Amino acid sequence: MMPWRLLRYRDEATATLPPMYTPRSIRHCKLCGAPTEYQVPAGDNRERAVCSVCKSVHYENPLNVVGTVPAWDDQVLLCRRNIEPRYGFWTLPAGFMELGETSAEGAQRETIEEAGAHIELLDLFTVLNVVRVGQLHLYYRARLLDTEFAPGPESIEVQLFREEQIPWDEIAFRTVRETLKCYFADRRRGGFEIHCTDIA
Repeated sequence: MMPWRLLRYRDEATATLPPMYTPRSIRHCKLCGAPTEYQVPAGDNRERAVCSVCKSVHYENPLNVVGTVPAWDDQVLLCRRNIEPRYGFWTLPAGFMELGETSAEGAQRETIEEAGAHIELLDLFTVLNVVRVGQLHLYYRARLLDTEFAPGPESIEVQLFREEQIPWDEIAFRTVRETLKCYFADRRRGGFEIHCTDIA
């Protein structure tokens, strides 16, 4: 079993910003349409959206983002975003997990959709807690089976980069930057492990 390394990433400039997600956003019952009221249900320990009529309890939970670090020898495949947020910036192929799929299946699907890349999925590599936006990001290492790519509609282009070629100032998200840093550090060290990181 691979060891876990807990990393802390704290950006003092953004550490005090309010959450970017909207808590208490469920206004109507998903079952009967009646208004909800936020209260602590019996046996619970925090406020939930409770239907004022049928008493159904509705939960708000973090969203899972899944993706890959597709590698070809000493290069990593990045996608240039064709959508907001961060249009035109570079990212690893990733997106929100869908119902009915595992995190690994979602990561592989996103890689196909965004990069048109053929991969062999390897181990889970980074687990990134992004509490401020209510998300959990999971990246898997992946081995590219060839260098034929077909970018999907969410990507302007895809390109292989060596570490010294990475456009660090144009990386779309902190989770991607942290994953890339961990990947190249592990590669130089000669062994990969799982990294669990908190992103401020």
